Parts: sequence; structure tokens; C-alpha cells
Amino acid sequence: MGLIKDIYSVSFYEKFGQAVAEVHPTFNKQKFIEAIYEGNFAQKEWKERMKHTTVVFHQFIPQNFPEAVSLIDKIIKNLKKNNFADSNLAFIFFADYIEIYGLDDFKTSAKAFVSITQFISCEFAVRPFILKYKEKMIDEMIKWSLHENHHVRRLASEGSRPRLPWAMAIPFLKKDPSSILPILENLKNDPSEYVRRSVANNLNDIVKDNPEIVLEIANRWKGHSKETDGIIKHGCRTLLKQGHPEILNHYGLESTNIELSSFEIKTPIVKIGDYLQFQFHLNNKNEEAKTIRLEYAVHYKKAKGHLAKKVFKISEKIYHPNQLTKVERNQSFKLITTRVFHTGMHQLSIIINGTESEVLEFELID
Repeated sequence: MGLIKDIYSVSFYEKFGQAVAEVHPTFNKQKFIEAIYEGNFAQKEWKERMKHTTVVFHQFIPQNFPEAVSLIDKIIKNLKKNNFADSNLAFIFFADYIEIYGLDDFKTSAKAFVSITQFISCEFAVRPFILKYKEKMIDEMIKWSLHENHHVRRLASEGSRPRLPWAMAIPFLKKDPSSILPILENLKNDPSEYVRRSVANNLNDIVKDNPEIVLEIANRWKGHSKETDGIIKHGCRTLLKQGHPEILNHYGLESTNIELSSFEIKTPIVKIGDYLQFQFHLNNKNEEAKTIRLEYAVHYKKAKGHLAKKVFKISEKIYHPNQLTKVERNQSFKLITTRVFHTGMHQLSIIINGTESEVLEFELID
């Protein structure tokens, strides 16, 4: 597998340049490619290459923004007609173009988002418009939530997330998300799983600052449909991991008379790159079947010596009375780019319906 930045290759620019030239006869493909590769292009990472492509593209198309947007529409239609084979991710610079050059032209940009997002997602590019235009932009996004195209509907929910990962946060929505709740209401029964998952992610963002709002929605939406119940379950995943009493009660998850035994770390010393191995027994000692949400928490040692807890789900299923179950798990300590491991004592615990068990220690070594 190649690096993500390599989607911006000579081959890509050749094919893209040809697609532009076919609808914009004055476009000079060769000079465009030469301009792309001027300077230190090879040293640029993916986002830098994308931003660079936006700027160079701007130099070769009409400087009048509405004319440029009209041209982008034509280019996209031509790309679709020719079944452009490269990853659509490369074309995120279309959305970036609207963000950079269209922020002062609300009407044209809003229309452009509807068109472009049906080809390449615009959830990152729309966020500066929310910050600048606030309710005016959100009102437009409420309209998008009723659009016939599922990509546009998803843009309404994904673009309005208060804490969208890898994107700028929206402080006023973190403080008070009430203005975007109509979007979620409109989409709670959306036929597209792609859209429903975005609604759940939006709710999970809201939970981190305003859990009471999501808990109210969970109670109001409960039983509305199988799809809506799925949205709530995924949207409340942070509360479930936190063992929030109200959401545990919402799902009837209680830990009374559920017995944990024989909890053992089989590898008390773990080398970085290997696996932590552990096991335990679980017994439902109630007289009736119980739904048990089973998780474990690794308390990672951090650089300053403190421990930081991360919860991992094992399962959530029904256990019959006196059903004794042995559970074995491996937790990887292989090096990955998103986590730094620190040697020393770590901790492990089992979580049963939000209630954390005794804590065992293990040592991580080089």
C-alpha cells in the first residue's frame, strides 16, 4: 500500500488536466502540471499537496468565483462521464476551493456544496461557513437534511458535528447544540445507514459537552424504530464506556448478582510489540436472563507517570441464569502511529454493565 500523499501523482494530474481541458479549452494542461511540481512538491505531505493543488488550480481557471464554481460543476460531470478511476479523495481540493475562495459569497458557496458533496465530501470545508454565518448556515443545512441525495443529507449532519475529528471545532455548538437538533430529528429515520451513522456520531459529539441533551433524545426516540434505536446506541457509546448510570438504566444494564471470578493476567510482564493475555470467568447468578455489556479497561502509563484509562468492548449479549462463561482476551502492544507506549507498571480491569472490577497490574518492558 502506498502513502496517501501519493494519490497526487503525475498520472493523476495528467488525467485531471485532460478532464479540465475538455470542458475549458483555454486551460493549459502542461503549464498547470509544471506549476504543480515547481518547488518542493516531493517533500509535501498529503494535506500540503491538496492545499497546493487548490492554489495552483485557482491560477488556471476564471478568477470570478461564480464562474469558477460553474466550471467545477462541468469538470465533475466530465469526470463522472469518463468514469475517472483514481480515488475520489484526491478531489477534496474542490471542497477546499470553496472554503478558501468562497467564504464571502454565501449563496454561491452553499449551492456549490450541494453539488460538490455528491462527488467528494465537503464536511471539513463547510465549517468555516458555520463559524462565520452561524444560524444562516445552519438554516441552510437544515434544508440539506431534507435533500433527495443521501450525500447532501449526510453533509448536513456530519458537517455540523460540534467536534468533527481532524477538523476545526465549533465552539458555539459545543456550548449549545440546540440549533442543529432539527437536522438530527429530520434524519433519525433516514433510509441510508451512511447518514444514520453520521447522526450517531453527531450525538456522540454532543454527549461530550451536553450529555443531558442526548439522554433526553434517547428517551424520546426509544422504540421509534429499529434504525433509530441503533442510532441512539451508537450515539451513546461514550456514555456507555463511562458507565453513566442513566444510560445503563436506559438499556437495563445492571451488575447485581453477576459474579466475576478467576480473573488472571497470564502475561504479567509484557514486552512492547507483544500481547497482554488475560482471562476470567463470568456467572449470571440471577434467577432470570440478563443482558451483560462486557468491557475491559487498560490503564496506560503516560509520560508523566500517571495512568490514563481506555475502555475496550468485549461483547453485549444475554446470559442465562447460572451460565458460567470463560472469557480469554489478548491486548496488543504492537507499536502504532496513534499511540505511544511507556514502560513501567500498567493496570487492567474488567467492566460489567458499567461497574469496574478489581484492578490487576502488569509491567510493560522494552
